[in-house]
Amino acid sequence: MEIAISAIERQEKYKLLIGCIVPRPIAWVTSLGHEGVLNAAPFSYFNVASIEPMMVSIAVMRKPGSVMKDTARNILESGEFVVNMVDAYNVDAVNETSADYPPEISEVEALQLSTMPSASIRTPRLAASRIHFECRLHQIVTLGDPVTSDLVIGEVVHVHVDDSLYQDGRIDIAAFAPVSRLAGHSYARVAEPFDRPRPVYSPDRKDRP
Repeated sequence: MEIAISAIERQEKYKLLIGCIVPRPIAWVTSLGHEGVLNAAPFSYFNVASIEPMMVSIAVMRKPGSVMKDTARNILESGEFVVNMVDAYNVDAVNETSADYPPEISEVEALQLSTMPSASIRTPRLAASRIHFECRLHQIVTLGDPVTSDLVIGEVVHVHVDDSLYQDGRIDIAAFAPVSRLAGHSYARVAEPFDRPRPVYSPDRKDRP
């Protein structure tokens, strides 16, 4: 199958991307609106952006007419947000917050989600998560012409990890039970992790495939 991107429509591009680039980690983002409305929404276009400084990136697709989503607008205005990590125990609540709530309605209040104060920023974090990244906005990069996506890059200023998940300086993946997004309505858990030590280059190595 050969696919010329110029020959397919937006929905076909969308299905191709989300079907091929899997699994995708999910950022369950809390952000504060200018009137104090606490927004919660999940985004699976999410990943590590930098180690030093510690940064994460989240791509927030715009609504038709190049209208910013509540999360991107809130982050632009407040300069901060929290990434609440998604696991097998909170994924149902995460999915509920993916509905298109009006800007004046807080998903957190509507769904009666418990919150906890953050340590370094004003935006609360969600008690249903066991790992939280408090972030300050570093940059928003707009993509497309007209703009179709806001690539949010945030600097992590504080991390909360439940004691049950942190063993010998590492996250216990089995205890964490992270959940990722696939295509359509599908999610996935880490089921069978396996190791492959990183090789060391040597010009004399004879066992290369």
